[in-house]
Parts: sequence; C-alpha cells; structure tokens
Amino acid sequence: MIKVLLFAHLQEEIGKTELQIESENMTVEELKAWINSHYSVSHLDKAMTAINEQYATDVDSIQTGDVVAFIPPVSGG
Repeated sequence: MIKVLLFAHLQEEIGKTELQIESENMTVEELKAWINSHYSVSHLDKAMTAINEQYATDVDSIQTGDVVAFIPPVSGG
C-alpha cells in the first residue's frame, strides 16, 4: 500500500487529507495518472512531489510502504 498526502487545493478537490493506494510499485507519473482517473483534480502536474520526504521526479519509483506527498505551488504577496 502507498500512502499519499494531499495539501492545499488538492485536499479540497479530493475531499481528503490522504489516500491509500493498493499498489506495490509504480512511478510518480503512473500515480498521478491513477489519481486523475479516480478524482477530478486540477493542476496535479504543477505540484512538487516528495517520496519519503525526499523530492522526486515523474520517473522515480514508488514502492509499497512509501509515503508520497503532493505539494502545490504556494502563492502570496
């Protein structure tokens, strides 16, 4: 199982602070595609991704037991 942490607008759009994904191995890109196919989410492609508190790219691999965080860009003045 992969734990996905959601922040800001992603949390609001999905209606949860985290997801549990039944998968043993996937890339960040595959996880984003999975989330987009199950939830209506905008701008997931613009979010920073971290796997186990280390920044990751779309080609990085996610394993069972990993914690993935999607962190949208912050705006402000």
